[in-house]
Amino acid sequence: MLLIHPITELIRFIPVLLATLIAGARSDSPTWSLGVVGIIVVLALTRWFTTTYRITPDNVELRTGLIQRKRLSVPRNRVRSVDVEADLLHRALGLAVLSIGTGQQAERGDRFKLDSLDASLVPALRTTLLEHTREQAPAGTEAAAPPSDTAPPDGVVLTEPVTDAASAPTHPPVEITHWQPTWVRYAPLSLTGFAIIAPFVGLLFQYGFARVIFDSSAVQGVEDGGAQAIALAVLLLIFFLVAFVSLAACARYLMTYYGLRVIDDGATLHIRHGLFTTRQITLDLARLRGATVNEPLLLRMAGAAELETIMTGTKSRRKIVPQAPRAAVDHTLAHLLDSTAAIDSGSASSEAQLTTPPIVTAALRTHGPAATRRRYTRALSPPLIAAAVLIASSLAGLSIPVWVWVLIVIATATAAALAWDRARGLGHTVIPATGDNPAWLITRSGSLDRDRDCLEGPGVIGWTVRQSWFQRRVGLATITAATAAGKKRYHVYDIPLDQVWPLIEAVTPGQLGSR
Repeated sequence: MLLIHPITELIRFIPVLLATLIAGARSDSPTWSLGVVGIIVVLALTRWFTTTYRITPDNVELRTGLIQRKRLSVPRNRVRSVDVEADLLHRALGLAVLSIGTGQQAERGDRFKLDSLDASLVPALRTTLLEHTREQAPAGTEAAAPPSDTAPPDGVVLTEPVTDAASAPTHPPVEITHWQPTWVRYAPLSLTGFAIIAPFVGLLFQYGFARVIFDSSAVQGVEDGGAQAIALAVLLLIFFLVAFVSLAACARYLMTYYGLRVIDDGATLHIRHGLFTTRQITLDLARLRGATVNEPLLLRMAGAAELETIMTGTKSRRKIVPQAPRAAVDHTLAHLLDSTAAIDSGSASSEAQLTTPPIVTAALRTHGPAATRRRYTRALSPPLIAAAVLIASSLAGLSIPVWVWVLIVIATATAAALAWDRARGLGHTVIPATGDNPAWLITRSGSLDRDRDCLEGPGVIGWTVRQSWFQRRVGLATITAATAAGKKRYHVYDIPLDQVWPLIEAVTPGQLGSR
C-alpha cells in the first residue's frame, strides 16, 4: 500500500500536476509542483495507517479515512459476488484488489473495496465471504470440506475457521468456457472500437480540428481535382478509420478477455480473464435466474453472439462469454442452465456429448401479422413522410437535388430491411415446469441489438400488461415481467391479446388469482 497508493494517486491527479507545473514555470518557482506532489504522496501514505478491516460472524467491516472517518459494514449474508483484480503493478508486488458486491448501487466512495491486499490472503478471504452459500445448497448435496490444520495467513482476522473449499460444490468443478485465440476475429463486429475513439474524435472536432483539415493545402488540392478525387479521399479515410477501429477493438478484446475461463462447481461460478490486469469473479449460483444471449447485427451475421447472466445482487449485465461463435455460446448456456448436462459432459471440449436442453433449442412462437405490420409501419413512416414532404416541395416549384432523392431511397430500403429483420426476430415461448425443473420464459426482440432472454419462472415477481392506443386497435399488448435480477424488466412486445393471460399463467401458475 505504501507504494501502490502514491503511484495511483499521482496518476489520478495528473491534470492538477500539469496545471501546477505550468503555473510554476510561469512564476519561475518549480516548488509549486513539488509541493503538490508532496501533499498527494503524504495523503496517499496515510491510507496505510488509517485502513483496517475485519470479519465477524455477521458482518464484514471496513474503516478508513484520516480527517473524515468512514466505516462500512456489510452483512455477510448480503454478499452476492466477490471480484478480484490485479494490474501489472499489483501482480509484480504480489497484491490484489478485492471488491464485494451486494446487489445495491453504491457511490464510488461507499463501495467495499480492499486495495493492495496480499494476494495470498485472497483465497481464504473469498471462501469466508461466500460461506453462506453452503446453507443454500440442496439437502444431501453438500460436499464435506477438507480438514485444515493450518491457521489463516497473517493479517486476516476471523471469528470462525476457514477451509480451502470455495463453497459447497454439488459436483466436481467443470470448465464450461475456455477462451480461444480465434475468437479475436469477432471483436471488431461489436463496434466497441468506434465507442473507444468516438469521444476523442468529437473532442478534436470541437476544438477546431476539422477546420484545420479542410483549410489545409492538401484538402484544397483534392477539391480542385474534382469529384472523383474527393470520393477516393473519402473512401481511403473510411478504410483507414475502419482498420484503426478494428485494431483498437481487437487490442481491447485481448487485454480484457485473454485467458478467459469459466468454472462451475454447482454452487459458485468462477470467472477469470485479463492480459495485463487479471480479474477473478466469484458468483453465487443460487442467485442465477437465467441468461441473455446478445446478438448484435454484425455478430449475428458472422454466426457469433455474447452471453450474459441474469442474477440477483449483481450488475444488470454480467458478461461471462464475450464475442464468440454461437456454438460456443449455446454450449455454455446449456451447461449454465442445465446442471445435469454439465456433469454428464465432464468437459467444455466434449460438445458432442452434451445434451442440449430445450431452453437453448426451443423454437419461438411468432406474434402474427399484426405485430409484423407494426414493425413495418414504425420503420417506414419517417422516410415515407420525408419523401412526401419532398414531393410536395417539388410540386410547389422548389428544386430538390438528386442526391437528396438518392438518400431517401436508401433510407427507405434500409428501413424496410430493418423492419423485416425485427419482425423475423420477434417471438417468445414458455417451457412448462416438469418435475424439479421450473418453468422458463424465453423472449426475443430487436434487430441492431437483439437479445434472447431466458428467464426462470420463479424469478418473476410481478407482471405488467400495457396497451397503447395503436395496440388496442389491432388487438396487441406488451407484457413486462418484473424480477429482481438482471435488467429488472423483461418485455414480450406486441403479443396477441388472447395469448397474454395463458402466458402469465404458464410462467407463474396461480399468480393471476381470480380475474
